[in-house]
Amino acid sequence: MRRRSLLASLAAAPLAAPRLAAAQDSRVLKFVPQADLTLLDPHANGGFVTRNHAMMVYDTLYGIDSSFTARPQMVAGHSVEADGKDWTLTLREGLRFHDGEPVRGEDAVASLRRWGARDSFGQALLAATDEMSAPADRTIRIRLKRAFPLPDALGKLGGYVAFIMPTRLASGDPNKAVTEITGSGPYRYAAAERVSGSRNVYTRFDGYFPRADGVADVMAGPKLVHFDRVEWHTIPDAATAAAALQAGEVDWWEQPTPDLLPLLRKNAGLTVESIDTIGNYAFIRPNHLQPPFNNPALRRAVLGAIDQADFMTAAAGTDPAMWHDKVGFFLPGGPMASDAGMQALTGPRNLEAARRAVAAAGYNGERLLLLAPTDFPTISAMSEVAGDLFRKLGLNVDYTSLDWGSAVKRINSQEPLDKGGWSAICTYTAGINTLNPAVHAYLRGAGPKGQWGWPDSPGIEAMRTEWFAGVSGAAEHELGARMQTQAFQDVPYMPTGIFLQPTAYRKSLVGLQKMFALFYGVRRV
Repeated sequence: MRRRSLLASLAAAPLAAPRLAAAQDSRVLKFVPQADLTLLDPHANGGFVTRNHAMMVYDTLYGIDSSFTARPQMVAGHSVEADGKDWTLTLREGLRFHDGEPVRGEDAVASLRRWGARDSFGQALLAATDEMSAPADRTIRIRLKRAFPLPDALGKLGGYVAFIMPTRLASGDPNKAVTEITGSGPYRYAAAERVSGSRNVYTRFDGYFPRADGVADVMAGPKLVHFDRVEWHTIPDAATAAAALQAGEVDWWEQPTPDLLPLLRKNAGLTVESIDTIGNYAFIRPNHLQPPFNNPALRRAVLGAIDQADFMTAAAGTDPAMWHDKVGFFLPGGPMASDAGMQALTGPRNLEAARRAVAAAGYNGERLLLLAPTDFPTISAMSEVAGDLFRKLGLNVDYTSLDWGSAVKRINSQEPLDKGGWSAICTYTAGINTLNPAVHAYLRGAGPKGQWGWPDSPGIEAMRTEWFAGVSGAAEHELGARMQTQAFQDVPYMPTGIFLQPTAYRKSLVGLQKMFALFYGVRRV
């Protein structure tokens, strides 16, 4: 409960246009996503674009609300016995997939096993599970080896989300993306209308029955949809997207660039706000399997040269109210945040000393391939800062410009650079995903079997296991300090700050949920 209270307090703190048809049809919502939707399977990719798409198409057993409490969603309820180790979940009546088949317990079990093969929290759940079965169509039984925060895992909102899909799809190889997008959520994915790089379409699923109880709040409560059709229009050029929004040709632009915010704020017909007040946690992820970043001394040398303010200014503009620097490996203000080792990021930036550290690390001119997505403005801007810094440090930079979808596919490659591999990428995750070891997928050390980037740190893994065994209060803070100290030594990634990302939409839209782009509750007035 202390963690949830803390998070609630954090959340309270603070041109040529495309020729689209007018976006004034009361039954159609036109949306400009942050980047093109290229990967459709949410168990195969945890990126924000894929997650936002999946929130429309799929549903979850539990849903996190704005107080970060997991509420029943697909389940009507649950019972718990044996000191928190035996859980029986009962599905709501009437749940159906888009193909007309009922949602059964076996679908949930297959989906959880598929999700758990990729997700950090899911892997911990499977390791703590003795049995997961479906003794009846509407029943799921999970027998644990020890007490575990089960609803929090099944309702998580970041990274790989525990979406439920039919057994015939979920039972396949978890490392191979499904090609059919069939869920039980409030919208169907209209695959036949997809235009790669340009358009994705969703139509209302009349067979969806929202919860009859609770309050609509982020992923929890009744998911009421007010549009028959939602169209995602990919517009990589920011000026073009701004012009389309101002002209009423689209309704909502998910991530306007900082330079255009003053223009949008002057438009009386638009609302510009940050619906996620915690912010996005930005970082550089190095590839630990390939030179040059398989060298921990080099990773530490680069970390010592990073000025987070430079990255945040590029990502979010010159207004310091829109970003935070001096950010470590856990969410600032959270129970595990610490000053331990922070001098590596907050001490005076000395480029000459950093160059000497690079040389002392044994760097010998190996090529550094930096993936730089040009159609994702925020990441593109941070990539330019990273590329410039790497060059100033004397690194042999191969600045590889590509689209976001290609970058997301490439980061899963463990091959050498000349066979499609990579060295580093700038990216970000939701700040809430760095709260603690359960949700912090990037603060891992599982090596080649872990998440992309593949850092190998037995020390971090041991302390993560310690957290799952149960710590609180001062002990949790002390563990956070130890984990951060180890992270500054092993450098699984380089933190570059936290920034707020405003969204912009026409004032005729009301009912937007907090946190991120969700399409239930939104309506036109």
